[in-house]
Amino acid sequence: MHLCHEHEVCVETALATADQICEERGVRFTDIRRRVLELVWENHGSAKAYDLLERLGGEYSAKPPTVYRALEFLQENGLVHKINSLNAYVGCSHPLQHKDCFFLICSRCNEVQECCTEPVANAVWQMAAKRHFKPRHTTLEIEGQCQQCQVQN
Repeated sequence: MHLCHEHEVCVETALATADQICEERGVRFTDIRRRVLELVWENHGSAKAYDLLERLGGEYSAKPPTVYRALEFLQENGLVHKINSLNAYVGCSHPLQHKDCFFLICSRCNEVQECCTEPVANAVWQMAAKRHFKPRHTTLEIEGQCQQCQVQN
């Protein structure tokens, strides 16, 4: 992520927050779940499940279902988001503090920026209500080019 200035602190903060959330919820933050979350945050961009599996190497005798189960746990507990258009995952920058967010996805460098703003979420929910549709969850993905890639053009 281009906006991160102290990457190591960022990863440590994400792991500490995950520890706290899991403890409060009474769920186990196992070593494999911790490692998968760490790998997602190390990249700061999006991470695909098979890339995570490859980066795990022989650690934990990980197989694809192991990684997918860890990602599912992390997603259920608000620690990562799935970016459907990329079939990839990104770390949540502020877990459990929002209901809906949107993502700016750079089509050139694959950077993903998480954005949360109540007016955007409200507009989506109001539009759904006008159409008598009850959303369960919303994820808005906006593709374009980040500032750094625009400068490089």
